[in-house]
Amino acid sequence: MGMTFEEKIERKQTIRREVRRRIKELGADAMSDAAREIFAEVELTEQFQKAECVALFAAMKDEVPTDETLRRWLAMGKRVVVPRVEGDVMRFYDYSPERMQTGAFGIEEPMGDEEYPASCIDLIIVPARAFTKGGARLGRGGGFYDKYMSLPGFRAYKIGVAFGCQMFDELPTDSHDIIVDEVIFSTPVEG
Repeated sequence: MGMTFEEKIERKQTIRREVRRRIKELGADAMSDAAREIFAEVELTEQFQKAECVALFAAMKDEVPTDETLRRWLAMGKRVVVPRVEGDVMRFYDYSPERMQTGAFGIEEPMGDEEYPASCIDLIIVPARAFTKGGARLGRGGGFYDKYMSLPGFRAYKIGVAFGCQMFDELPTDSHDIIVDEVIFSTPVEG
């Protein structure tokens, strides 16, 4: 028999707390090294190589770091778009290092008025608190990515990125949870 609604909420909160604890134990250097490994692997995928427009998040302190990758992908000639939360909706805008500012939840967000259409994104890199190897994900609880990836016309290939400590054999999911197409993760090694 499945979990009750209350049990599922409690299990999600327990996993989020556990992942937060695990990530706090990682050093900044190890996190940066893992990020380089993860994004090098992303760059080897056919989906990345074919993509004209890639959606990538500006990382919070407890996510796979993306600063270096955002700049590199822009220099590689990719169109890079990053999310901005507006109320209960997330929208993507062109990335430019000079046009980022601290926004909702203390996350770096793009300034600008020209929203980039969901139907024009070829590849989206998705963060989460936890993933399974099969692509199930547990976010922070706001549902921003699930809502975005459910938009009409959204067609991007979805790659989840994570540290090894964010990987679980199974996660409590709901019918509205969007599964990513693949998960690329790396276990940071302390030097």
